[in-house]
Amino acid sequence: MSDIAGKPKVSTPRRKRRSKEIITGLIIEAANREFGRQGYTGATTAAIAREADVTEAQLFRLFGSKEALFQAAIFAPLNQHFTAFLADEASGVDRTGSLRTSSHLYISALQDFMAKNARMLGSLVVACAYSEEASRQVSEMEGLRAYFDRNAQMMSRRVGSAPVVDPNLTVRVSFAAVLASTMFKEWLFPQGTSEEDIRHAVAAFVTDGIYIQDEGPA
Repeated sequence: MSDIAGKPKVSTPRRKRRSKEIITGLIIEAANREFGRQGYTGATTAAIAREADVTEAQLFRLFGSKEALFQAAIFAPLNQHFTAFLADEASGVDRTGSLRTSSHLYISALQDFMAKNARMLGSLVVACAYSEEASRQVSEMEGLRAYFDRNAQMMSRRVGSAPVVDPNLTVRVSFAAVLASTMFKEWLFPQGTSEEDIRHAVAAFVTDGIYIQDEGPA
């Protein structure tokens, strides 16, 4: 075929039609990256659609809102990761060791988990800073709530009926210390402090805090 000027007409190959499942997956992957880079407020649905190679209309048809997309791209996967982490920890728990030993192993595993999921956790922290709804959803996250409940129950069994500190508070404060040292280490520690030194210091600090439950009040 030729155009009016007699030049050969170049046909543009038509893109293969993509299924709803493929488009959904592309959007979630793009949203995960964009929320990780820009946070909840900085990320835009236009940028996410562009990276996923879809239109914003397609994005909103599938997810309805930016908040719903954040839920699918960050909340849901992170909840699954917490649930899997909980299952792995439950299967590997050594109930015969000392509280200090088991606490140190727990903190080390938690540090590995947070380092692996730092990007999604960072997106979640930023979202909670600007959205009450995001904060509410975090507190209702099944995997996280189950994680706190199981560890508080385990500690309660180990320390008996008169703990120095409420185990429900201890596991949450321990979690917060590890989270902060992972997410904000550039803010908190002097330049040049090695990753190994930070991990060791946090593990020792949190483990000693948990271990006081065995020793009782001074």
